[in-house]
Amino acid sequence: MPRSSSPSRKISELVHERGPLTVAAFMELALYDPSVGYYARAAQRSGRAGDFFTSVDVGPVFGELLAAQVVEMAHVLESRSQDGELRAPNPEPRFDLVEAAAGNGRLSADIVREIRRVEPALYARLRLHLVETSAAARSAHRDVLGDVEETLVRSSPDLPDAVDGVLIANELLDAMPVHQVVMRREGLREVYVEAEQLAAGDWRLGTTEGPLSSPALAEYLDALEITLEPGWLAEINLAAVEWIRSAARRLRRGFIIVIDYGHRAGELYSASHSAGTLTTFSAHRADGSERLSSTPAWLEDAGERDITAHVDFTSIENEARRQGLATLGFLDQTYFLLGLVGAGGSNAGAARIDSADMKTRLALKTLLLPGGLGSTHKVLILGKNVGTPSLLGCAYRVRVT
Repeated sequence: MPRSSSPSRKISELVHERGPLTVAAFMELALYDPSVGYYARAAQRSGRAGDFFTSVDVGPVFGELLAAQVVEMAHVLESRSQDGELRAPNPEPRFDLVEAAAGNGRLSADIVREIRRVEPALYARLRLHLVETSAAARSAHRDVLGDVEETLVRSSPDLPDAVDGVLIANELLDAMPVHQVVMRREGLREVYVEAEQLAAGDWRLGTTEGPLSSPALAEYLDALEITLEPGWLAEINLAAVEWIRSAARRLRRGFIIVIDYGHRAGELYSASHSAGTLTTFSAHRADGSERLSSTPAWLEDAGERDITAHVDFTSIENEARRQGLATLGFLDQTYFLLGLVGAGGSNAGAARIDSADMKTRLALKTLLLPGGLGSTHKVLILGKNVGTPSLLGCAYRVRVT
């Protein structure tokens, strides 16, 4: 059968050929397939011309604030031994800055430029690694970095084998493929995606239920001591746990900063999210489980919409701990950024932000206001072989709402 040029039609045909597919397999196809995947086909999907806004889209101030935290973390590495004990400052020969899901590199460019401005010595030994699965986005890295392109040592779909420094994952885990399960009276079932060919030659995607594709799904909930009520839907992100496991093993010494929207497991797998959290974004409109329809919104226009699910931070933190990492902070992005601007009472090391500039003030308002990016996004800070330092980002208030 000849294939249409429409990504959604191609995906429907592939689902029909291969299916029924788990929701995770469908998301992998719809988001990351090299020929039809939403993320794979473009260097940038966010911003005014895109489908959604991220913290990076408000301007360089987000990267400038993160730079203050990265600089402080570099100082911690210089002044502490492998077991976290204080020592005379001694700069390491290199400092790795790794951004996972780097897109076209805008966030790293903002961070590195600010580091060059405030800490030239750190800039001189900084090694930038941009990790991005989209070939289109990777092809833009050097142009986007521009005058700080000299720091780039690696642009790849994979994490580097060894990291001594800071790894940042901003809005990575929420876009990873998830399995969706539903509790029935007879037990836990998995949701699958299937394709039906209509009389006019068009296709319609829908869902069906079947047995679990892996015992790991039930084991995941058991490990959290979570019991779903009959009728409840839930997403399980096995890929996110595997990612933090891999990242933790590659981090020899340093920090991981995970920024994403999500909850602790007790809240995520509760009555308040019993319809699931899978959401699709298109032209800055979000459609999720609250929409009443026989066809989930995230199945529409496959390959041409973003699909996300809330992150279970409990499982991420638990796996990080198993791999030898310590949790140094878990808090709303609002409180994290307030710490970086020195709102906690001490301005030592705080970001040098020109709050008198109207554009900067508006950007800060977007990043900090409750109900927006500031409260929906959480920040998880992990450390390995650094002890338990007090960090600037945790100086204001360590709280989640």
